[in-house]
Amino acid sequence: MILSKSYQRGSRFICLVSLIVVASLVTTLVEASLQQEVTTNNGTLKQLDSRHVSNGRPSYKHVWPEIKLDWKIIVGSIIGFFGAACGSVGGVGGGGIFVPMLALVIGFDPKSAAAMSKCMITGAAAATVGYNLKKRHPTLELPLIDYDLALLFQPMLILGISIGVTLNVIFADWMITVLLIVLFIVISSRAFYKGVNTWKKETKLKLVISSIFPMLILKIFVLVSIIENIYWKEVGVLISVWLIILGLQIGKGYCTTCSWKYWLLDISQIPVALCVSSYEAINLYKGRRKIASLGDKPLKLQPQKLVLYCAIGMFAGIVGGMLGLGGGLILGPLFLEMGIPPQVSSATATFAMMFSGSISVVEYYLRKRFPVPYALYFFAVATISALVGQHVVRRLIKVLGRASLIIFFLAFTIFVSAISLGGVGLARMIQKIDRKEYMGFESLCS
Repeated sequence: MILSKSYQRGSRFICLVSLIVVASLVTTLVEASLQQEVTTNNGTLKQLDSRHVSNGRPSYKHVWPEIKLDWKIIVGSIIGFFGAACGSVGGVGGGGIFVPMLALVIGFDPKSAAAMSKCMITGAAAATVGYNLKKRHPTLELPLIDYDLALLFQPMLILGISIGVTLNVIFADWMITVLLIVLFIVISSRAFYKGVNTWKKETKLKLVISSIFPMLILKIFVLVSIIENIYWKEVGVLISVWLIILGLQIGKGYCTTCSWKYWLLDISQIPVALCVSSYEAINLYKGRRKIASLGDKPLKLQPQKLVLYCAIGMFAGIVGGMLGLGGGLILGPLFLEMGIPPQVSSATATFAMMFSGSISVVEYYLRKRFPVPYALYFFAVATISALVGQHVVRRLIKVLGRASLIIFFLAFTIFVSAISLGGVGLARMIQKIDRKEYMGFESLCS
């Protein structure tokens, strides 16, 4: 009861602080954006009015800055490096930091920034997965990545990404801003208190282990060969799903948008994702498979709970596809609530994001939503940063014996994402209201 009251008071305090920070950030962003309009008409940007009228309907125009070495790309690289390091450690991708950086610092329009962000998330996720492939579960004789957990969530995550990319084209920028702020603040505050509780448990456990079983601490992150550490059957299924949906996405690129062939290929993704996730869910329910990373912890996987997990996986993909974020912003906290250890939660969420992120990158590329040179550069920045972040934090965990550091990185990244994305969204909404711009839905078929 006392913990519940303190949690409620803490949540109110975090929400109040967040609203104050968002309000101040909005004011700053509006002033900066208005000033930028006066000073950026110097030919350095291929900058047209972000909206023009075609056939009586407003149409979206992309803003792609010219790539050159200046203060913008230096500052953007530093912010991107920091975001990729934190995002890879927490298993959340870092898109909530990438999107504002790409929009405010580099100068991309919001929708191109979301597409570019996916390239960075994919680079960071691929590097992190490569780093984790040889790692072991912190307490069990298992791989660090839970492949059964990935098999349950990843197909629905990819399906959600495809839906989210389509909604990104249709929805106006401001429509998801309020939902975004509320959702991310709630998730980050929940993750923060989960981290605090984990920290307290670790403190008690360290006292016991150091006095009775000192050698157990040395068991964390034991390396084995990649061949032994990968569950090839599960990975084969995941790659098959990825290839099938990738093929459908490429096929859509050769069809006229909104033609019957286009919609047929689009809808064909649904049975592919549903079949794989449903098969895994049925096996988990009947006990033929289990989420091994939980160890001996009891987890009653009733049908309604499994359906809910699949729905959350798809929702995570939709949010990621719409905003250019990683689905780990939702999957990571969900795995922690299920009782998955922080190291496994982060590694598995990142593993799923690698597949889903690459799918969305291909789809954005086919839609010509980002400039390739910029994408390759920031892909490389995110890849290097993720490797550095993983190495540094894993060393800290090994020295300090505090896996809760991962949860705090997760909570911090989500909270910063809420503030930055929310602030940018509100600032742009205020600008458009002031200019009386069109703020309705876009046409997918234009």
